[in-house]
Amino acid sequence: MNWDRIEGNWKQLTGKVKEKWGLLTDDDVTAIAGKRTRLAGKLQERYGYAKDQAHKELDEFMKALKP
Repeated sequence: MNWDRIEGNWKQLTGKVKEKWGLLTDDDVTAIAGKRTRLAGKLQERYGYAKDQAHKELDEFMKALKP
């Protein structure tokens, strides 16, 4: 699955996002609105990830989703 599809199906994927990254609040997930850069920024903020680590986490999440 590519990021455009994730963004398009964001409302259906919010549960999986919150399951993987439990420190994200409902407000965070709503504000992210499927935008990869916003999610990466929130992961950096909530988890203290470096930018590279946040993007690595997002790549792994994207690969784990079934097409």
